[in-house]
Amino acid sequence: MNNLLPTPASVRADSTGDLLRGRTALVTGASRGIGRAIAIRFAAEGANVAMIARTQEPHPKLPGTIHTAAADVAAAGGDVLPLVADVRDDKALEEAVDRIVDRFGGIDILVNNAGSVDLTGAEQIGMQRYDHMQSVNVRAPFLLSKLALPHLRLSARAGRNPHILTLSPPLNLSPAHVGNGVAYTVSKYGVSIATIGLAHEFRSHGIAVNSLWPRTKIDTAAVRNLLGGEDAVAASRTPLICADAALLIVTSPASTYTGHLLLDEDVLASHGSTDLDRYRVVPGGGALAADLFVDG
Repeated sequence: MNNLLPTPASVRADSTGDLLRGRTALVTGASRGIGRAIAIRFAAEGANVAMIARTQEPHPKLPGTIHTAAADVAAAGGDVLPLVADVRDDKALEEAVDRIVDRFGGIDILVNNAGSVDLTGAEQIGMQRYDHMQSVNVRAPFLLSKLALPHLRLSARAGRNPHILTLSPPLNLSPAHVGNGVAYTVSKYGVSIATIGLAHEFRSHGIAVNSLWPRTKIDTAAVRNLLGGEDAVAASRTPLICADAALLIVTSPASTYTGHLLLDEDVLASHGSTDLDRYRVVPGGGALAADLFVDG
């Protein structure tokens, strides 16, 4: 990455700045977890933030709604547009993009964060669940990239450094990783392959396309409810590490920094930040747990 970019010390979550002043970011799955953290982080740097999520009413196991998250983003300093939509609904996404452009005049950053997780084995998983993950994890990011493309192209022409960033992992082909919930793996590796392909296709337009993934587990609803519960949370980092890494990526030069499948820890390390204890859920605690698809 460009060594002239801000170091992590200058992009802390408790600071505010102008790194994204006047730029518009669209973040999916923004009502909680990593998506919410990225939206808040971008707002703190002056971005207009459009947020897409389905959650309008509180859920007993999933705290927060699109409305509470939008309030947090606004408090961070951003101009926010919360949009209730299902990313599987083509018309809803088309209308959402139109509303964002009407409100803010364009789109400069697309963050494909919405995801669906189910590690049920191939023999047991129902095809409805399989199709759901393909729709949310692969098809929706692909469609949103297509819908945003005309606006990202205009952003590039205006010198506004357009980026697409998708939450998906490096392509670790170890059978132990690929075979751990293969239906889910197919969906997440599928969108990582799309990142590489779209980066190649969009490079001539000056649009960067990259993927970001946590090296360790992150304290999210998926970890709390599906991937280990409180013990896993204690061995996790907070979503802030992904938000800080995302900010560093989307402030990198779009014309050259593209086509990468990145780990959050590596992004921060490339900017000189190797003391990551402040991101831990339990500072100074025991060993951290590696995330899915990442070697321990």
